[in-house]
Amino acid sequence: MNSIQAANYFVHFNTNCYTNLHEHLESANYSKIFILVDEHTHAQCLPYFMGNLQTETPIEVIEILAGEIHKNIETCTGVWNVLSELNADRKSLIINVGGGVVTDLGGFVASTFKRGVSYINVPTTLLAMVDASVGGKTGVDLGTLKNQIGVINIPEMVLIDTSFLTTLPANEMRSGLAEMLKHGLIHDEAYWKKMIDLSNATTDDLDGLIYKSVEIKNNVVTEDPKEHGLRKILNFGHTLGHAIESYLLTHETKASLLHGEAIAVGMVLACYISNKQEGFPSEKLSEIKQVILDMYGKVEFNTSDYESIIDLMKYDKKNSHGNINFVLLKDIGSPVLDKIVDNKTIIDAFQFYNS
Repeated sequence: MNSIQAANYFVHFNTNCYTNLHEHLESANYSKIFILVDEHTHAQCLPYFMGNLQTETPIEVIEILAGEIHKNIETCTGVWNVLSELNADRKSLIINVGGGVVTDLGGFVASTFKRGVSYINVPTTLLAMVDASVGGKTGVDLGTLKNQIGVINIPEMVLIDTSFLTTLPANEMRSGLAEMLKHGLIHDEAYWKKMIDLSNATTDDLDGLIYKSVEIKNNVVTEDPKEHGLRKILNFGHTLGHAIESYLLTHETKASLLHGEAIAVGMVLACYISNKQEGFPSEKLSEIKQVILDMYGKVEFNTSDYESIIDLMKYDKKNSHGNINFVLLKDIGSPVLDKIVDNKTIIDAFQFYNS
């Protein structure tokens, strides 16, 4: 697959990854290379990556704890301290090998250590490949509030090697598929149709779909790198999805959801709201709900959950001037921005999801 030109960097795929990485390392003359992993990618992904890494530059490996719960400033402080102890300087390179937690946090650490060192992302989960691979968003959570702290800062390059997907459990693959479904809903009905029938998909088919998702996101980000307008469409399903994810992270009796699982629920809710406010076709709403329930199962919400979830939406990054701003759809591939939704419609959406 050909590399994709993003904003001042490239996304490379599969065998092209390591050729381009070697050329970059030879020309850049880094003082040290620091590879950031979590305990899962340290065991399952790092040996393969190191086997493809050719450089004479000294290498240090830094491991963090896995999971969204550790995507915080405390973890950053630990990594910053280790970098200092290991004499990292402004000519150092950080390579983030992992899922979205590692790439988001590692990018933020790199962007802020000594006012900024170079970094490369090597996403190892499907979600990170199709979401965190493009756009330069870095950051961490503030408590359970998603991605409240961060900067936009582009990497030197992104390396998408789909052979890492063989290390993933089924629920992590489904989590990534949610973002790909979203790309179809906001951009391309033909792509949506391909995504909802993966029963006979081959490895090559999946590689092609991942490539298309990266293209879709890159086209949006290239046009609006700082999220002043168009880029907001990438948050479809996220206003409620992030609130649901945050709510369940701290609930004493309910199971937490992976990011993509929460976004899948958020997309059903957003499609219902779109139907009521923007005339989104009812037959497509029914199809989307059924596809997502078949793929992800149903999460149980009670009326007592609604108020807490709605309250968490006030922290959404798209909000402005005291308004909670939704991305909605007039049709598949026809998103609309900055739509205000009343609480009754949101509660009706949950009831539709539960029905």
